[in-house]
Amino acid sequence: MASKNENKGTMAFADTIRHYLEKRAEKDVLFAVKFANPSKSVEDCVTYIINEVKKSGCNGFTDDEIFGKAVHYFEESEIEVGNPINCKVVVNHTVELTEEEKEQARHEAMERLCLAEMAKMRKPSQSKPTTEKKTQDVQPSLFDF
Repeated sequence: MASKNENKGTMAFADTIRHYLEKRAEKDVLFAVKFANPSKSVEDCVTYIINEVKKSGCNGFTDDEIFGKAVHYFEESEIEVGNPINCKVVVNHTVELTEEEKEQARHEAMERLCLAEMAKMRKPSQSKPTTEKKTQDVQPSLFDF
């Protein structure tokens, strides 16, 4: 279901749902059996959740409400998923970067900074034109004879 047009927020949402369900399956053997059902997928689960959210008319949900919908999708043998909806999903969790990702981000930031500083140095300096008027050098005389 993932397409080239799918936005990063929706992909992050699907990853968050997948991670939650995998952790739950590790702890709950009965749920693990249902989660392993080959006729179900996380992508369809996300579509189901988005359709349920749209039906509700609400825009904000707690994590527990959304995770509950995900579990419900896998627990029900017959459930209507609905059609995929083109929308943006906001995931409000902190992204944990690996050490490699942090190092890559530092490297890219330093590279951008260096390029910006080099561009400044290459730019010809523009001296401001002087606006002072030249006047005749006249020495005032203290004594007029």
